[in-house]
Amino acid sequence: MKASKIAYKPVGLALGVVSGMTAAALFKQSWKMLGHDEDAPDATDEERSWHEVLLAATLQGAIFAGVKAAVDRAGATAVRRLTGTWPG
Repeated sequence: MKASKIAYKPVGLALGVVSGMTAAALFKQSWKMLGHDEDAPDATDEERSWHEVLLAATLQGAIFAGVKAAVDRAGATAVRRLTGTWPG
């Protein structure tokens, strides 16, 4: 394994935590903006409709995937600028 890949591991873990917190906050705000309750429904929430549960899961998945990709790409680009090699 390349040294740059090993050196990037802790950076990638830290970025993962930051992206998770960012995505959670963004999802919570998006859910409120759509006019829903403050808390998104769980799949086993009996009082919520199928539509609402699936909408929340789809929106949450899209936001988390988008934020993760953006943060991972920005982190890899920053490492390339600092070291001259791509960490992946």
